[in-house]
Amino acid sequence: MNAIPDDLLINAPDEVRIRQDLVLTALGRRPADRALRVGKLLDVHSRTWSEDQEIVFKGRRIAWVGPAGSYPGEVRERVHRPEFAAVPGFGEVHKHIESSHLTPEWEAALVLPHGNTWTCEASHEFSNVNGARNLEFWFEARRRGSPLKIFPQPGSAVPPTAYEWGGGWYGRDEQARFMAESLMVTGLDEVMDWPAVWNPDNPSYKRLWGMIEATFAARGVVEGHASGLRDLPSINAFAAAGLASDHEVQTPEETWDKLTRGLFVELRVYAMDEIVKWLIAKGLQDWSQIAFTTDDRSASHTLELGASDHNARVAIEAGLSPEIAIQCLTINPARHMRLTPFVGSLAPGRFGDVVLLSDVAKLEIVEVWADGAQVSEGKRYLGEVPRIEWPEWATKTVNIKRTIKPEDFELRAEPGRATMKAAVIRPFHWHPEFYTLDLPVRDGAVQRDESEAITKFAIVDRFSGDGRVAKMFWRGCGPRTPETALACSVAHDKHNIWVVGSSDAAMAKAVNALIELQGGWALVRAGELVATVRFEVGGLMSCRSAQALDAEMQALYAEGRKVDWMYEPTFRPRWYPGFPERLMFATLTCAPWSWVLVAPCEQAPLGFINVQTGEAHPVVW
Repeated sequence: MNAIPDDLLINAPDEVRIRQDLVLTALGRRPADRALRVGKLLDVHSRTWSEDQEIVFKGRRIAWVGPAGSYPGEVRERVHRPEFAAVPGFGEVHKHIESSHLTPEWEAALVLPHGNTWTCEASHEFSNVNGARNLEFWFEARRRGSPLKIFPQPGSAVPPTAYEWGGGWYGRDEQARFMAESLMVTGLDEVMDWPAVWNPDNPSYKRLWGMIEATFAARGVVEGHASGLRDLPSINAFAAAGLASDHEVQTPEETWDKLTRGLFVELRVYAMDEIVKWLIAKGLQDWSQIAFTTDDRSASHTLELGASDHNARVAIEAGLSPEIAIQCLTINPARHMRLTPFVGSLAPGRFGDVVLLSDVAKLEIVEVWADGAQVSEGKRYLGEVPRIEWPEWATKTVNIKRTIKPEDFELRAEPGRATMKAAVIRPFHWHPEFYTLDLPVRDGAVQRDESEAITKFAIVDRFSGDGRVAKMFWRGCGPRTPETALACSVAHDKHNIWVVGSSDAAMAKAVNALIELQGGWALVRAGELVATVRFEVGGLMSCRSAQALDAEMQALYAEGRKVDWMYEPTFRPRWYPGFPERLMFATLTCAPWSWVLVAPCEQAPLGFINVQTGEAHPVVW
C-alpha cells in the first residue's frame, strides 16, 4: 500500500488519496490510529447531543464517529474521557494574526489551548509589507508541523487606497494566482475601500473589481468591511456588490438591517452583549448567518481575556444558548467560508480537531485535540513549537537608509509670519472636513499648542529607503511631558511608522530606535529612550512566546504610565488608560475615514489627503 500523504496543507491530488484511505478505514478495512471516547458529543449540524460516543482518527483526520464500541475496525490506541463533552475545534472566521504580534507558530501555541484550531487569516497586514511572499509566510508554520490550520485570504487592501504605496500590490492576476495555488485560500480579504467599489471614477475601481472577479471565478468568498454603512441604500448596494459579510456592526438595528439583506454578520466582542440580547428579544431563531470574530487582539489581551472562547462566553452570558454559541464558532464560519469538508464539525473527513469541555454552560476547556492528537491540557500547550529562522525577506522590512533628524518633523512657516493656519484632525477623524487653527510661529517653524491639546503626529515611509516624512498637527492624542515621543511600526493598514511627540528631537530618536529594531514600539521620555518592544518579523510580529512578548509590553506600559498623555473623551482607550495603543488604528484609510495622513508618495506627495475624493491640502498655510 502506498503511503498516505502528510496533509499539513490541503491540495487536490493528495486530498483524493487521503479520502480514499479514510473510506477504507471507516469501513474497518484498514486500521485506525486512535479512538477518543467521550461522555457526550455535540453534532453542530443538528444541534443535538449524543451520549457515550467515539471519534476515530486516521492520520490527521476523522474517519468515523458513532456510539462507543461499534467501530468495526482495528484501532491502535484508545483514549477514554467519560467525564467530558466533545465539541468541534473553534474557528476564527476573520482574524489578523499579525495583531497578536506573534508569528504563526507562536500564535498557535497561544490560541490552541483556548480551542482555536483553525483561522481564516485576513492577510492584508503582512501583504502590505511583503505582498509577494504572503502565502509562503502563512503556510510555513503548518509545513513545519504546527497544528493550527491557517486559511489565508489575500488582502483586497493592498494597498488600502489608491493614495498609498509600498510593500505589495494586488490586482486581478495576483488574486487569480492565489486562488489557484492552494485549496486553503478561501477568497478575498475584507473589501474596505467602499468608495472604490461604488464609484467608477475612483482610481482603485478597476483593481478592486478585478480582484472580486478573480475570486468569483474560483468560487471563493469575498469578505466585506461595511463600517459606517448604516443607511438602507448603502447596505443594499454593499450586498449587491457580492461582498458577503460585515464584521463592523456596532448596533443591534444595524446588525438586523445587514442580516436581513443577506450579509453574514461576524460579531466582535465590543458590541456583542448588546447585539445578542437584542437579537434574542427580537426572536431570532436561525443564527446560521452569524459568527464570532476576534478580528484584532494582541497576545497580551489574549492572555488576559482569552481567544474566540472569550467571545462565546460573552454571548452565553448575554443569554445565548451554549450550543448556538458553539455553532457560531464552528459550523457557521465553516459554511460561510466553504470549508465544511475540512473543519467546523466532528464528522468524517474533517481534521481531527476536538475541544473537550468539563462544563458546557461555562465553556470550560480542559483539553484540546488538533490533527487527531491532544495538544493542550488546561491552559498549557503540550506541543512543540516549530523553530523557524525567518529569512531576511520577513525580518528586514524597515527600509530606511538614513538617520531621521529632528528637522524632518519641522513645519516651516512663511517668512515674517507670527502665526500660521494649520489643518488639524484627531484620532478616528470621520468628519468630511478637517479643523483649522491658528498656531504660533517660533524660529521660523509652526509650533504645537498644548493649551488646545495640539501635538504633532507624523508618518515615516519605511518602504522606499528614503524615509520620507508626512507631518501635521493632531488634537488630543500625544504626550504633554516635554521631550517625549512614542513610535510604532504597526500602522493599519499600510504599516509605515507613525510617531507622536512633544518635541521633534524626541520623535526622531524614537523612529531611529525602530529602524535599529526593525520594527515594534519605542518610547522616549524626557529625552531618553526608556522602553522598546521588538516586532522583528514584518515590523508587525515577534518570533517568541506570548509570555515573553507580554513581559516586554508590560514594561512599555509601565513606562507609558509615567507620561502625561493628552486625550479627548472620544479617544480614551478601552485597555491600559494612559497609553495610546489604539493609535495603531488611527492611521486607517478605509471608510468611514475621509481626511487622513499617509506617507508621502507619488500618489499623495503632500501626505494629507481626502481618501473619499482624492483632494489634497497643505497642512499649514
